Amino acid sequence: MDWRRIEVMDEAMAEVLRRKTPAERIAIGFGLWRSAQKLLRGQLASLHPDWDANRLEHEVARRLSHGAA
Repeated sequence: MDWRRIEVMDEAMAEVLRRKTPAERIAIGFGLWRSAQKLLRGQLASLHPDWDANRLEHEVARRLSHGAA
């Protein structure tokens, strides 16, 4: 494996995903999205305890949309 190309999926994992239905793959993607939001929200809350919930949500959205929010 070429460690400079970390985006290359392991063949065993690719086979697992091939066996999933489209709905199952979408559900996996949404779960990953929710996890990213939760982790980022927690990180930001610990770094900025003075931010209210609205500010946290805005910053989470901004970061996950690559600044487009």
